[in-house]
Amino acid sequence: MAINFNQYASEGNKFLKDYTYELNLGEDRDKAGRILVSTLHALRDIIPMQESLQFIAQLPMFLKGLYVHGWSSKKKKIKIKHVAEFLDLVRHHDGAAAVNDFEYDDEVAERYIKTTFIFLRKYVSLGEMEDIMDNLPKELKHIIYYNVLF
Repeated sequence: MAINFNQYASEGNKFLKDYTYELNLGEDRDKAGRILVSTLHALRDIIPMQESLQFIAQLPMFLKGLYVHGWSSKKKKIKIKHVAEFLDLVRHHDGAAAVNDFEYDDEVAERYIKTTFIFLRKYVSLGEMEDIMDNLPKELKHIIYYNVLF
């Protein structure tokens, strides 16, 4: 099997360019990348390990790398019950940049997260997205539900 890192990089750059455009961030791919990674890491913190493995199995290589970077299977899952808690978890993963990236505006953060799930849906099956949704608290399901239907 040949490994074509240039192809992964090319696909990743195209994804990030389109994702940045959809977030309406102009040319700020760094900010878009931070939003993407912080959302993926927050998701990984709350869904079961088995679900994470099924999820990443469907992702292209460039997204797999982002998802698993810094991952510890020994870390206890975080219990989230409300949207605000998930938004805070996403911001936590973004670190100091969160104040600029998400503007500490819940509507902006929620829009970015919804856009992220729209882009992930390009790679992840409807069934897997529904499985992820089933593992989310009731109040958080709407973030994915709207985006799973297309």
